[in-house]
Amino acid sequence: MISCNCIVQAGQISPETEAVLRANLSAFAERAFGEPAEINWRAIPERSGFTAAKPSTSSIISMAANRAVPQPERAELLKEMCELWVNETHRSLDEVVGVISDPQT
Repeated sequence: MISCNCIVQAGQISPETEAVLRANLSAFAERAFGEPAEINWRAIPERSGFTAAKPSTSSIISMAANRAVPQPERAELLKEMCELWVNETHRSLDEVVGVISDPQT
């Protein structure tokens, strides 16, 4: 399983959208890394996350690859993963932090 951590602001993503995101992220991991994603979803309580002194609308999606990913491929995978998120949440790309990390050695 590919570890995937999603950190979102509480109340900003409906349970229905969360279910779609989980399925889409797992399918993405299967395509990219040959294994489905194990998703850890964490909702930050309201008034606990801020950007530029305003309540944050940002989300963080961090996926741990099971292999070293060359930079050109990483850029394409990050683009796809972030677009997947934007398409489902209708947030701007500026509100998404995407991470695909190599395995820890």
